[in-house]
Amino acid sequence: MIRISKKTLDDLEFNTVLNHIEEQCNTDLGKSKALQIVPLKTKEQLHIALQEVSEYKASFLNDARIPNHGFDSINKEIQLLSIENTFLEALNLKRLISISTTVNDLLLFFKKYSELYPSLHKTSSQVQLTKEIINLIEVVVDKFGEIKDNASPTLLGLRREINSVQGKLNGSFGKDLSRYNSLGYLDEIKESVVDNRRVLAVTAMYRRKVKGAIMGNSKTGSIVYIEPEATLRFSRELSNLKYEEREEIVKILKSLTDKLRPFIELLQEYQEYLSDVDIVSAKAKYAERLNAVLPKITNDRELTLKDAYHPLLYINNKTKGEKTFPQTISLDQNNQIIVISGPNAGGKSITLKTIGLLQIMLQSGMLIPVHEYSRMCLFDVILTDIGDNQSIENHLSTYSYRLKNMNYFLRKCNDRTLFLIDEFGTGSDPELGGALAEAFLEVFYEKKSFGIITTHYANLKMLANELPNMSNANMLFDAKTLEPLFKLYLGEAGSSFTFEVAQKNGIPYSLINKAKKKVERGKIRFDKSIANLQKERSKLQKTTSTLKTKEQKTEEEKERLEKINDRIQRKLESYQELYDSNQRMIYLGQKIDDLNQKYFNNKKKKELINEFIKIVEVENSKRKKQSSKQRHIEKVKEQKVVKEVKEKVKVIRERKKEEKKKEEKILESKPKITLKIGDRVRMIDGKSVGTIDTLEKGKAVVNYGIFTTNVAVDQLEFVERKKK
Repeated sequence: MIRISKKTLDDLEFNTVLNHIEEQCNTDLGKSKALQIVPLKTKEQLHIALQEVSEYKASFLNDARIPNHGFDSINKEIQLLSIENTFLEALNLKRLISISTTVNDLLLFFKKYSELYPSLHKTSSQVQLTKEIINLIEVVVDKFGEIKDNASPTLLGLRREINSVQGKLNGSFGKDLSRYNSLGYLDEIKESVVDNRRVLAVTAMYRRKVKGAIMGNSKTGSIVYIEPEATLRFSRELSNLKYEEREEIVKILKSLTDKLRPFIELLQEYQEYLSDVDIVSAKAKYAERLNAVLPKITNDRELTLKDAYHPLLYINNKTKGEKTFPQTISLDQNNQIIVISGPNAGGKSITLKTIGLLQIMLQSGMLIPVHEYSRMCLFDVILTDIGDNQSIENHLSTYSYRLKNMNYFLRKCNDRTLFLIDEFGTGSDPELGGALAEAFLEVFYEKKSFGIITTHYANLKMLANELPNMSNANMLFDAKTLEPLFKLYLGEAGSSFTFEVAQKNGIPYSLINKAKKKVERGKIRFDKSIANLQKERSKLQKTTSTLKTKEQKTEEEKERLEKINDRIQRKLESYQELYDSNQRMIYLGQKIDDLNQKYFNNKKKKELINEFIKIVEVENSKRKKQSSKQRHIEKVKEQKVVKEVKEKVKVIRERKKEEKKKEEKILESKPKITLKIGDRVRMIDGKSVGTIDTLEKGKAVVNYGIFTTNVAVDQLEFVERKKK
């Protein structure tokens, strides 16, 4: 069972990652769930979650894109369904149709593309596919969210009566409007609406001349709104009918709501399913933003991260247009603890947080920004001690708090634990604190826990050097400028560059020298040796890098020269074959010429034929004899070559046809010019330019100076007009 404390999540800023995922959610319930994401309890749950996110991310590049999963919350509707004698209005029912349709679309999609999305299909197959909810509601509610006329026979009759009375009311009102307007009793606006009733806009001085009910007046009092007496009766009748209509609608909705009550659990399941899909979608979008992948998850105790980026730092730097430096680190049974040392501001804490946060993200079902060849195992417990740990609430100092934390670590550590400790052992006397930290580290080592710590203590660096399954590492610094390179180097402890950094920051040399005298010579020599080693390694790395670059260039040049040499060799061979063939042809030509001369002199045919046959036999003896099988192979090869040539010719012809069609279209698109006698023209696709001598019935005689020719006019292309 995986157990990761809230303190660990806070130390690694996991909440910020959750905020980023919340931003990618489409639904309110999805946003709420995103903020509650925690590492999954079992490996089975985690495997399914990671596969779902990988499949959803892959869908961004597939033609079969996953349908929309957005929905409006139906918590209110579910609550009303749970209470007896309540009913859902048409708007509420439309939401139930919408969520049911969305779920059904997704279930059918994943069933159709189960090979592309096996994990998403497996999850969706546990949700019931039914159109019963939609069918029940659509009998009563139309696509505009209105109750249908035929929802019941009573409603249909009432609405017919309403339409009839409404028609009579409009007709009666129209008559009164025309009559009083012709008498000049109405204002310019003529009519208005008060309390959903049509009223006449009567000028105040004529209000007694218009019979009806006064419904109000304008702000200035110049207009009185009166409902004519003739329409009052129809209005009352209409109000009564609408009241009866509403009662019938409530009756219909109550009956429909009762039919929907058995689906409460299914509707809750629909809402949960869609919100879970929203979380998967948000994780996939976040992974796309980070260029994240799913590393190989191994059952062996191994944590090998290649080109690992801190996700929050990566996004922040990407926004600013700055570069983020990836880290590569490896823990396994032969290297279970790494001690990172070196000066401050070199990236030690970020390295710790990167490893911890990526592990937490992976175990929470998220893809992570690492190289795809990275390998990771799962930890039951992840313990962290990073940042300022002073506890104001419990009145504990930093060191007291850290000791309390270490005690907790000692109780929880085992071979399925990953611990990350920043500035291990600080907060007390350096020698005493260092000794206690060394004792803690030995216990973690004996319990076979995996861990990474950062420290400045020399005794911890020495311990890492002595124990077989523990190693030193340091954050690389430029030896000259002492600027951090933000790269982790495994296998060697790092110097704190205490005095070098102090000198770089302007501290007087005399003061630094005085400080050096106060420290034991052995410690200074040890730190100086480490610093010198780092400087030498920095030089060596630069040299190695230069040599590798030169070696790469040499290899490329060698390949280029070999290719040129092969090309020249092939040309020489082909020239040699051509030369030999030509020499043979010259020799045979001379022989034939000699025979010709001999026959010219003696006219002896028999002798000529004998000599010729000898020449043929000699030439044939030089040819290699081939078996029927070899001849067949040669024939097949020839046929293959012929076929390839034909195909190429076909392609070329097709291309030429297309080019000709394009040219014809271009010519068609050009404005037609009427040719006249004396115009300079040329044949289409021709080069010679001539002059038109005569034009008659679509034919033209074109004079080219030396000769004339009779050509169809549509075969000629205009060049220029006759010069006047």
